[in-house]
Amino acid sequence: MRKLTREFYNRTSLDVAKDLLGKYLVHIVDGVEVIGRIVETEAYMGPFDKAAHSYNNRRTKRNEVMFGPPGFAYVFAIYGMYSCMNIVAEEAGKPQAVLIRSLEPVAGLEKMAELRYEKSLSDCNKKELTGLTNGPGKLCQSMHITRINNGTDMCGGSFYVAEGLEEQEFQVVSTTRVNIDYADEAIHYPWRFFIKGNKYISQK
Repeated sequence: MRKLTREFYNRTSLDVAKDLLGKYLVHIVDGVEVIGRIVETEAYMGPFDKAAHSYNNRRTKRNEVMFGPPGFAYVFAIYGMYSCMNIVAEEAGKPQAVLIRSLEPVAGLEKMAELRYEKSLSDCNKKELTGLTNGPGKLCQSMHITRINNGTDMCGGSFYVAEGLEEQEFQVVSTTRVNIDYADEAIHYPWRFFIKGNKYISQK
């Protein structure tokens, strides 16, 4: 698989969010290649988007990476315990990002089960298998993505997004984003994208 280039991310988060669908998130964990196909994303458009951490150009220690160059991981914690995986889009100074909401497990599933459930894959029931990666917190747990990965360059190393070996055809659904009730008019923006019919789409 070929790693995505910096140029891929140097576009609006809306473009990047749609084009990340069908790509593969790869993380090498304890020597094991853990891979998930991206099936759901959300775009956060920066200063004019009330749902974005960088709304009104608010710059903090937590969101500092959003103001830097594109193609870097922005990982933050929610509820004090779950991580959310984002990738910075647009050029430096235009703080946009794409949230990876759901993955379809592709490789390293045994490692995923160990990380998420502390048991072997064969001991997981059907619901647990689907639950490996069908949500932003779940996929971070299964892929061992933590705050330590915040600021990682996604264009190299052992943590990256790659093209598949073959073109895949699928339908993209666009709808409103999830869990942003605080964001006034931004709750109505259709900036959540997912692959139609995929069973790993997150539950609201």
